[in-house]
Amino acid sequence: RAIAASDLVHDFDADGPHVVTGPVAVRGARPGDVLKIDVLDLKPRVPYGVVSNRHGKGALPGEYPESIKDLPETRPYLNEFDNISVFTPVKRGRGVMPGVKFPIDPFMGIMGVAIDTGERVHSVPPTIAGGNLDINELGVGSTLYLPVQVPDALFFVGDPHFAQGDGEVALTALEGSLRGTFRLTVIKPGGKAPEIAFEYPFAEDDRYWIPIGLSDPDAGVGGQVTSLDVAMKVAVRNAIAFLNEEMGMPKAVAYAYLSAAADFEVSQVVDRTTGIHALIRKADFDK
Repeated sequence: RAIAASDLVHDFDADGPHVVTGPVAVRGARPGDVLKIDVLDLKPRVPYGVVSNRHGKGALPGEYPESIKDLPETRPYLNEFDNISVFTPVKRGRGVMPGVKFPIDPFMGIMGVAIDTGERVHSVPPTIAGGNLDINELGVGSTLYLPVQVPDALFFVGDPHFAQGDGEVALTALEGSLRGTFRLTVIKPGGKAPEIAFEYPFAEDDRYWIPIGLSDPDAGVGGQVTSLDVAMKVAVRNAIAFLNEEMGMPKAVAYAYLSAAADFEVSQVVDRTTGIHALIRKADFDK
């Protein structure tokens, strides 16, 4: 509320739509290190969320909401500039839409560190330094590893979600207000972090290791690449590298194992830079 009421300049085209908290300087963090982010707690602050769809955005730009904005059944959800917003009460841990209830599973869509640039960085596309990854496994109990790009890392967080399906197809998740608690740990080269995390975002929770692939991890320098094919290939390469470096699997076996037993999920298709992440079951491996 204080940010919305303030005189802070917010250019939606140049900056993106998100309210972002930070940067938080992490003493001792240097380029070449990894920032380990443990998600300790995410408390909902309001009993409702909103899912939005806007023209030119989402998985079906030019089709939704344009094709439905004149339908009588759409009228309760249509607001200024022909945007659609589905207000969603949250009751007993479930989102409530007409005719359907679904469980909430809060996570932060944005967790990142600063990239090494003097230019303004848009909040929408995720990068090599994290940011708007929109990976729904990153809830309480999860850990995100990010390669530090600048001194003090400059951690930032935002885009709180109550729930999101893989893909986030309409444009937004069930957006709601969360109060987050995080533990930030600096890991030096050779320290206790997956080797791939010194080069690329990587995550885990109690069930899975989560290698990540992005279609364009340099924030669109030289042109934005929006391709699930590219993101998939990067995710597979990073998954093979993780299994080879951390688990000692020959790359031929790692590739075969991933084909037989791992799931590759679409993180999101709506953030210019698209994302794919792998789910590698920890239970498949000897302790």
